[in-house]
Formats: sequence, C-alpha cells, structure tokens
Amino acid sequence: MGDRQPEEKYRHEIKYVASEQQLALIGIRLRELAKLDVHAGKDGIYRIRSLYFDDCEDRGLQENLAGIDPREKFRIRVYNADAGRIALELKRKERGKTQKLSCPLTREQCESLMRGRPLPWRGGYPPVLTKLLAQMHTRLLRPAVIVEYERTPYVCRDGNVRVTMDRNISSSASFLRFLDPEIPRRPVMEAGSHILEVKFDEFLPDTLREAMEIGSLRQTTFSKYAICRMYHL
Repeated sequence: MGDRQPEEKYRHEIKYVASEQQLALIGIRLRELAKLDVHAGKDGIYRIRSLYFDDCEDRGLQENLAGIDPREKFRIRVYNADAGRIALELKRKERGKTQKLSCPLTREQCESLMRGRPLPWRGGYPPVLTKLLAQMHTRLLRPAVIVEYERTPYVCRDGNVRVTMDRNISSSASFLRFLDPEIPRRPVMEAGSHILEVKFDEFLPDTLREAMEIGSLRQTTFSKYAICRMYHL
C-alpha cells in the first residue's frame, strides 16, 4: 500500500471531520486533480487495521490529549486483514509535522507482540523494532487498542500530496484476534461522520486546497488512536 512505505522526512498532516456528502463532493473534484492509489480495490477502498501500544500509565494517550510536542507512538498495521504483509510503524509528531518509520514483521513476530511478549534479544533487528522492544522492557509498552477503518486514498505528484477519506472508524480490544479476517469492533463516531486527511511535503497546490474548500469543513486535531482509546477506558 502507499501507506506502507517508510517515510523518513517530516510531512505536513491536516485533518478534517467531514460528512458523507462533503466527502462525495470532494471526491468528485479530486478525480480531476489526483488519482486513486493503485493499491485500492475496485471500489476505491482498502481496509486498515492498526494495533497501538502504550505503557501502564497510558502516557502515550495523555501526551496525545495534551498535545505534547514531540511525541511518538508505535503500531502494527495490516491492510485488508492480509497477514502475509505486516508492518511495524513508529509515528512521530513534532512541530506540527509527522514522520513515519516502518519495518516488516513476520507473522510469528506479530503474534508475539500482539500478546504483549517482547521478542528475544538478538542482533539484526531493524531500528524501529529494536526501539519498540527496548520500550517494552523499560516502559512496559503493551497492546492498548485496535483501530480499524475503510480508506479511500488519492495521490497527486505535485507537492507529493496524499488525500485520504477514512470511513467507519471503529475500535476493538480483541488483541489476540488482530490477524483474524474479522474481529469484534465498535464504531466510535456518530453515524455519517468521517475523517479527511491531507498529507504533503512543503506545499499544498492551490487547486487541491480549493477542491477541499466546502462551507463548514474545518481543520481539527482529531486522533483516531485517542478517540478509540477513550472509548475503551
């Protein structure tokens, strides 16, 4: 998936809460300016499921809610419940920009981590995995929540822009079933409310900015992780 690639540079990330009608209108406009991600299905969608980690003091959640800068969080991510391609990601927020680093996991590694069991210490682990294992030992990081949603992704080469529409956001605490095709989930937003995200490097082309100018559409600091964590507290 386009989201799988390691993102070593910091990028701007803008979020909006949008209705289905607003997303539909923006989608019509985007078709003239951007292309659907090649990894999207025939319906233009793929499903994202992420398992997030936090410590016993919920420090990650509290830093998110307080807007601490910089802050980091670890997650394991799969697409379309495909256990054949699993990624560990470290997402870092600093000065209003976001950096994402990632590495692949084997199914065996994922199954150990989703049970809260650190992998045996040995050389050769990728830096992201090494850092997670260190924090599982020192900060007692453990699985905290599963976040799942359906994403419609658009990409535009100008400005390296990625516009994503995330629908049906739901949470789950069924950590041991993370790799199952289907897991028990609960919606965390009002019916008809979705998230629009815009990610770009140094600039957002005026044509794309204008495409998303719709009446009541306003920027937000919405965090899928935080709202799903709060739902289960």
